[in-house]
This record gives sequence, C-alpha cells and structure tokens, in this order.
Amino acid sequence: MPDSFEAFIDDLQREIDEETRRIYSQEVFRRWKHPTHVGRMADAEACSRVRGSCGDTMEIYLRIRGNTIERASAFTDGCGCSMVCGSVVAEMAEGKTLEEAMDLRGDEVVEALHGLPDEDVHCAFLAADALREALHRYLQGIRERGVKGQIPTQQRGHHT
Repeated sequence: MPDSFEAFIDDLQREIDEETRRIYSQEVFRRWKHPTHVGRMADAEACSRVRGSCGDTMEIYLRIRGNTIERASAFTDGCGCSMVCGSVVAEMAEGKTLEEAMDLRGDEVVEALHGLPDEDVHCAFLAADALREALHRYLQGIRERGVKGQIPTQQRGHHT
C-alpha cells in the first residue's frame, strides 16, 4: 500500500508541475520550486503586513544598515504566485538604498518573472505595496512593533 500511495503522490506532483509550467513562465516555475528570500525574519528593523483585495496577506521583513537594505524576506498566506512575487521583491530590494527600494513597482516584478497571467498580476503589486509599507514604517520610526509580531494589517486594493 505505501508504494501505491507514494506513486499517487509522485503522479500528483508531476501533474501540478506540468500545469504550473503551462500557466507560468519558466522563471516563475523555477522560483516556485526553489524559493529564496522567503520567511519571517526575527531580527528585522522594518516589517509590514498588507492584505490585498484577493484576501492574500503579504509580509515583508527588512534588515537595514545605514541607508541600505542588507537583507529582505517575504512571507505570505497566499498562493504560490504570491510567494514567488514576495520573494522577488525581497531579492530586488537587497542592496538598494531605501529611496531606490521605495521606487520598486509591481510591473518590475512582473517583468523580472517574464510575465504573469492577468489574474495573478495583482500578486506582484501586493508584494511591492508591502515593501513600500515596510519602508514607510521604518522611515517614520515605527520599528519595534513588527519585530514582536504586532504588525497591523493594511488593506490594499487591486492594482493593475
């Protein structure tokens, strides 16, 4: 019986992979299979939690040294595309000054992923919104609440 269950799981994973490859770019698929910059960061100096119109919540965590983002990560309760977009925003933010990171936009995330289906573009904008919210909070001096997990959720509309 374990062999048939394992075979079922393997077949199911193959089907999911094939469907994902059919719908998304190779870049999205690669990042979905091998995510980076994902997870909550306990030692963050800045963080945010933003809820999109789709109901997904995106969290961005930043470690900042001087005027530069030294490390960034994302966490979401949303779909795989949300996770990928959060990861990409975090990766794009690392090494940038606060001002440069504030200028990151959802369309840049879509471009970095070689496109997204229309129904998933909002994930890229949600991730960019969460980054800007974390930076905004940092620049306003509201730092300690996020590290302790007391992050108020901001509602964001659909951006396309």
